[in-house]
Amino acid sequence: MLAAWWLLTATQVIPPTRFASPHEVWAALKQVALTGYADARLHEHILHSVKLVLMGFVVAVAAGVPLGLAMGWSARVEALINPTFLLIRPIPPLAWIPLAIVWLGLGDEAARMLGVSRWMMVREVLIPGAAPHIFTGLRLSLQACWTTLVAGELIGAAAGLGRLLAQGALDLFPAMIVVGMVFVALSGGVMAWALGRLEVLAMPWRR
Repeated sequence: MLAAWWLLTATQVIPPTRFASPHEVWAALKQVALTGYADARLHEHILHSVKLVLMGFVVAVAAGVPLGLAMGWSARVEALINPTFLLIRPIPPLAWIPLAIVWLGLGDEAARMLGVSRWMMVREVLIPGAAPHIFTGLRLSLQACWTTLVAGELIGAAAGLGRLLAQGALDLFPAMIVVGMVFVALSGGVMAWALGRLEVLAMPWRR
């Protein structure tokens, strides 16, 4: 694949203004890593985006997991809350970005039949039974976090991988856009791998 990439760019089958060569991507990587681009160096862009993803993910987990368990525990709670989810679900995550900017600005700123006790019912039945579905939701949420964060940073951010992509587009700098895309993929992949390891530790019975 690398050879095909090199061949396409070396022969200029695709104009260099549209498709960067491996050499140009390497030069762009060195530039952003050593001297900086879009007002920050590469590690600062990565840390900024990862911090925001983790902040949003933690708030979402802290609110969503207890709420989901409560809905699984009580039909009354589900009947009360589920209609709201049915209304919100069709709205794409990206559609919330303008409203979030208005609200928050652009800165960084969440067995019973066997006679067992209520706590044992939650600990031994509800949580283990719900755990696979919880982690499926967490993986999907983590992916949505990265998608939404990068889209938000494209609109306006002081730093971050989305900001790197936006500035590369404004400067017609395809090599820098490739660097940004690669590190979005790597950062998201590392976080997904860490979540997978946590899933294995949390559910040892599924090994």
